[in-house]
Amino acid sequence: MSPVDTTPTPYLAELSAADLRGRLDEALAIYVEAMGYPRGTEFHRAPMWTEHTGRPGWRGVAAFAPDSDGNPSMVGIAYGYRGAPHQWWYQQVREGMRRSGAETGAIETVLGDYFELTELHVSPRAQGHGTGGALLRLLLTDRPEARVLLSTPEVPHEDNRAWRLYRRLGFTDVVRHFRFTGDSRPFAVLGRPLPLRDQPPR
Repeated sequence: MSPVDTTPTPYLAELSAADLRGRLDEALAIYVEAMGYPRGTEFHRAPMWTEHTGRPGWRGVAAFAPDSDGNPSMVGIAYGYRGAPHQWWYQQVREGMRRSGAETGAIETVLGDYFELTELHVSPRAQGHGTGGALLRLLLTDRPEARVLLSTPEVPHEDNRAWRLYRRLGFTDVVRHFRFTGDSRPFAVLGRPLPLRDQPPR
């Protein structure tokens, strides 16, 4: 007889900038756990996440599940904001596209009007219930931008939950095997038009 999964189904909620700042420790703990980073990484990321909440077009969503006392505990976090030329990530991706041989017109089209999916993380104990996809869909609902862009670490054969989610939702390659300044890991930059649908527009 197969064991019964008694994990509570997470529910989703919009976050204001003040909400995220008030629960920053909780959100960063999920980030560190999901990414497999060493403890203490959250202290370096906290000022950046706080600064991000003030950027134009910022939006955040979270997933919650009851803890052992029945209180809502954050188990997933996603946020992003409108991309702009003065931002570090924009400049890095632009340079990556240029180095990969993209023409100026193509670069301007991709980076001309986009929402940057900055963070999307689900606690390992809450994975496998579609929470990441639900967070992503809610985050991108009614966005005014023409497209959404994100970066994710390269993995062999694109074989992890994040890659499978992005491919399932129609994200395609913008830049592959790119190394952002200050990070030795190769990343992929992926994107797709908005609005979001389960399959890319034909």
